[in-house]
Amino acid sequence: MSKIEIDVVTAEFFEAFDNRGGRAPDVARIRRLVIPGGVIVKTGPEFTVYTVEEFIEPRRRLLTDGRLVEFFEWETSERTEIAGDIASRFSEYRKSGILDGEPFEEAGTKTIQFVRTSEGWRITAFAWYDQP
Repeated sequence: MSKIEIDVVTAEFFEAFDNRGGRAPDVARIRRLVIPGGVIVKTGPEFTVYTVEEFIEPRRRLLTDGRLVEFFEWETSERTEIAGDIASRFSEYRKSGILDGEPFEEAGTKTIQFVRTSEGWRITAFAWYDQP
């Protein structure tokens, strides 16, 4: 059952950024999916470490101001390891959209760390790498 619950949390995470068809992205759900104090890391070219709030606001703006439309990202493969109340997931993913009028599709890798809490599985940290 744990793997299924982690699959659901991961799917909710990816869906938070979807703004296809004029849909309002729900990046605020990241506050529910990531524990307070969770750490978010973007690797190069500009290595950045974010708090949950530092991560949410610029993405909310980008996904709602008309610059990035028809955006979504999806997991293409994953490997999840669970040990008691901790888990680690390594995901390959793709993303697609129209940024400043230019269509794009890119691929990358995310690593997501989870813990089982009284409310179920939550993300403690995630990091991502976008392929050049």
